Amino acid sequence: MAGSLVIIPTYNEAENIEKLVRNIFAQQRAFEVLVVDDNSPDGTAKLVKSLQEEFIGQIHLLERPGKNGLGTAYIAGFKWALERDYAYIFEMDADFSHAPNDLIRLYNACAKGGADLAIGSRYKTGVNVVNWPMGRVLMSYIASKYVRFITGLDIADTTAGFICYRREVLEQITLDKIKFVGYAFQIEMKFKAHLLGFNIIEVPVIFVDRTKGTSKMSTGIFSEAVFGVLGMKFKSLFKSYDI
Repeated sequence: MAGSLVIIPTYNEAENIEKLVRNIFAQQRAFEVLVVDDNSPDGTAKLVKSLQEEFIGQIHLLERPGKNGLGTAYIAGFKWALERDYAYIFEMDADFSHAPNDLIRLYNACAKGGADLAIGSRYKTGVNVVNWPMGRVLMSYIASKYVRFITGLDIADTTAGFICYRREVLEQITLDKIKFVGYAFQIEMKFKAHLLGFNIIEVPVIFVDRTKGTSKMSTGIFSEAVFGVLGMKFKSLFKSYDI
C-alpha cells in the first residue's frame, strides 16, 4: 500500500480543473486524483469524464446531487479513499491557490519526515499570501491566532486546506462525527488529529488567490470557524466527546 490520492472538491471549476489535473499528473511522483463534484452547472464533471478517457485509472469522479459544503465533500472523498489502498490522502483546492509542485513536499513530510499530517502552511514563516486584499489577510491570520489560543493547537495555519494525511489518521477519526461543513471543518480535523496524538508538521507554502472562477468564501463560513471553535473546545473537555 503506497498510493497517493489527491481529493479535489469542485463546484463550477470548469475554468481550472483540466489545467490543474494536468499539472498534478506532470509531477515527478505519481498521484491519483479524485474530483468530488457537487453537480456543477458549468460542466466541471463533464470535463473530468473526458480526462478519464485520457488518464485511464488515474483520475476518478464522485458526483453528488447538490452543493452540501466543503467538509461533507472531503468526508465523502475520505471514505472513498479508505475503501481503497491509498497510504497518503491529500486535500487540495481546485483554483490553483495550492501549487501542485508542493504536493511532493507534503508527501515527503509524511513519507520521510515523520509527519502523520502535513499542512501546507501560509503562516509558518510569516504571511505567505499573494493577491488577497489586506482585510482578508488580516481576517484569516487573526482567525488562526484565535483558534490557536482557544484550542491550544501548536499550528500557525489552523484553517489551512492543503494537507497530506497518512491513512492511519483518517482511519482513527470518526468521520461521521465531524460537525462542521465549512472552513471550520479544517480546524476540527486538525484538532481531533491532535487529540489522538498524531504528529502534525507545517510545511511553508505560498498561497496564491484564484485568478479564474469565483471564491466560495462567505461571512457565514468565517463565523462558523470563529464561533464554532468555542463549542468544540468546550465539548472536548468531557469524556463523551466523539473523536
